[in-house]
Amino acid sequence: MPDDASSSDQVDTRGLCELTLTELVQWCEAHGQKRFRAKQIWHWLYHKRATSIDEMIDLPSRFRETVASEFQLFRSKIVEHKVASDRTEKLLLELSDGSTVECVLMRETKRRTLCISTQVGCAMGCVFCASGMLGLKRNLSTGEILEQVLQLDRLIEADRRITNVVVMGIGEPLQNLKALLPALDALTEEDGMGLGARRITVSTVGLPKRIRELADYGKQFNLAVSLHAPNDKLRDELVPVNDKIGIDEILNAADYFFETTGRRVTYEYVLLGAKNDDAQHAHQLAAHLKTRNAHVNLIPMNDVEQLPFHAPSLPRTEQFLSILEAAGVPATVRKRKGADIDAACGQLRLNNELTMQPK
Repeated sequence: MPDDASSSDQVDTRGLCELTLTELVQWCEAHGQKRFRAKQIWHWLYHKRATSIDEMIDLPSRFRETVASEFQLFRSKIVEHKVASDRTEKLLLELSDGSTVECVLMRETKRRTLCISTQVGCAMGCVFCASGMLGLKRNLSTGEILEQVLQLDRLIEADRRITNVVVMGIGEPLQNLKALLPALDALTEEDGMGLGARRITVSTVGLPKRIRELADYGKQFNLAVSLHAPNDKLRDELVPVNDKIGIDEILNAADYFFETTGRRVTYEYVLLGAKNDDAQHAHQLAAHLKTRNAHVNLIPMNDVEQLPFHAPSLPRTEQFLSILEAAGVPATVRKRKGADIDAACGQLRLNNELTMQPK
């Protein structure tokens, strides 16, 4: 499985997002420019929301032409842009090899949260998720991850900024740490997006070795573990990779993450009607977490036409929540966002891919 984007269809010019600031400085110096020119380009990319290299008017015109001859501002193209009634926006981006990924902007009164993808497809095989229904094609490059953030950033009002990023889109982020971590570094650098690490959450189905690697990276990212079941028998059915791992190993790795970083771990739990949402499941989950510094994020399923699962009833959701809270486990029910624009993760891409297939 390749770590970097590659395709015979790629154009010769690179994406600016593929370069670190250090690499951009080196490139500028190699072209006879002072170091500060790199920071000017970086500022246009991350702060001034340039939509073309031509807009970088504080660069000398001839140098601007040189930049444009070797780089593209964005290599990804918006092929679909959906806006929900709650102002959630979802983009379907086409990459240089024709693959597509999704990213989402979610608006609240004081928050503007982005959800981004790390792979084209997914190999985890969660049976209730649209992201992996077509399998895994490849990892995204660092630039392809960053371009999602910057494409969404340009949808935000001029006087507003991104407040949070969640790496919970298509793919398993911890399978692509090689590309993801440099992207997160760019977002947290003062010269980059300037986001605090605590405003970034990385989601995983639970890969113990990679959870420990993320903990040891030394930054205060948040970790969200997509648990979805309170026992191995049910989790093996819902999340097939679990049969090689087991819930105990995942919880031990999450404990290590908390001990190393001091950051409370969130456990994501998609509620599937009549499947994993009864009182017994809630009690089992509470038993795992009541002695841990943890938070449970209950997520009523977004229905996907191609999948045989459905959202739980409101009484079952409320019962599940109350059992956790009675056991002393902090829990919330995630508000549904973008329900009228193919809200489920991977759903827009799936529908697009199925539409494009020959009949």
